[in-house]
Parts: sequence; structure tokens; C-alpha cells
Amino acid sequence: MIRYSLKCDQGHTFESWFASAAAYDALAKAGHVGCVHCGSTRVEKALMAPSVAQADAEVRPLATPTSELEQKLAALRRQVEESSDYVGRDFAREARAMHAGESPERPIWGEARIDEAKALIEDGVPVAPLPFMGKARAN
Repeated sequence: MIRYSLKCDQGHTFESWFASAAAYDALAKAGHVGCVHCGSTRVEKALMAPSVAQADAEVRPLATPTSELEQKLAALRRQVEESSDYVGRDFAREARAMHAGESPERPIWGEARIDEAKALIEDGVPVAPLPFMGKARAN
């Protein structure tokens, strides 16, 4: 995993984790990296200082949201989970069925491979990446 400091074309800065540098490049090129503040997909890497551990540094539990951004992401996740149906790995199939009128429209969220998400976008199905992992990967 790699963490990048990012900046959108509107000047907002934020951080996000990616599986690798190549994964970031592929997601950014496909327009799947969006600003957590305004949703802009015109995002680039920002200047970042290396993380250096200090011997006397305070140790905090990883699961506790501490920064304002982490708190906002946790609130967004709660809102998404409370107001939409989690469809897991069936996301691409469900989104396509709703777009085609074969299934009733409703807010959904789930997981899709990058090629599935790309195909949905190319076919005009409105989708957007979420800045957190699906339920299956969150544990």
C-alpha cells in the first residue's frame, strides 16, 4: 500500500491510499480518483514529506478516526451505508440492470473490478468511486 498527498484543480488537498503506484496511475488515468471535498476528478499528486518514525512518538490506535478528514470519511461511510443498499460484488450487474430499466432504480454501493467500472463508464452508466473499501475488505 502507498499513501499519496493529492490536490485537485480547485486547490483542495487530501490523502488517499492505493495498492501501488501503478494502481494510482491507472485509476487517475481512468478518472476514478476524485477530490473528497468537491468531487473533481482532475487530481494530481501533491508534494509530500516522507514519514519518519520518532522514538518518543505517541502511538495511537489505527481504528480511531483522529483527523478532520478521517472523521469526514467515517461520516460519509455511515451516510452511504444508511441510505443505500450494499450489493457487494454484484455492483456492476446491478448498476447495469438499473441503467437498462431491468431493475428498479435505488441507491446502491458495492465493489467492482477496475475493468468492470471502466466498462460501466464507457456505456454511460453513472458510477463514482468511494473513498473507502467495501464491507468485505473492511475487516
